[in-house]
Amino acid sequence: MHQALPMKHNWAGRLASTSAARAALAIFVLSLATLLGAWYFQFVLSYPPCPLCLQERIPYYVVIPLSLALAIATRAGAPRILVATGLMAILIAVVCSAGLGTYHAGVEWHFWPGPTDCSGPLADLNSGGSMLDQLNNLKVHVVRCDQAAWRFLGISLAGYNVLISLAMAAIAGYGLLARKQAC
Repeated sequence: MHQALPMKHNWAGRLASTSAARAALAIFVLSLATLLGAWYFQFVLSYPPCPLCLQERIPYYVVIPLSLALAIATRAGAPRILVATGLMAILIAVVCSAGLGTYHAGVEWHFWPGPTDCSGPLADLNSGGSMLDQLNNLKVHVVRCDQAAWRFLGISLAGYNVLISLAMAAIAGYGLLARKQAC
């Protein structure tokens, strides 16, 4: 009978064998799941993203490949300065993501005004009437940044982005601290 190899001898066990690699791998999984969730809401449930939602995705496009590359590089014995720099870059990206999400959630709760292209009154487009008429004739639906399309437990998708981004920041911070303590 064939027995499974101990965790340290398979690729997943080797990949997750250091604190920095575990942090990078956790961030990879969490960020990929978050982006896939956003695409699920957009393409399967037909919740089109507003301009702020699309901006909130940009840090994920950086964090996903960077965290995967960092997890692999860490396990391959990358220099400590490279690992620390990668974790710091991830930390900065997810803090920016949390900031964008906080701004967007504040716009949704009307704590502050949002961008005029997705939060301002649509009557502003009526400078001459032809642009508004064209939009009406094309049946263009402007997705508003100041109206949450979906909420669960009172928290919008932008709010969940803040929570997820802060969790990833904590994980990156853990990876940095654990890496420093190992030095």
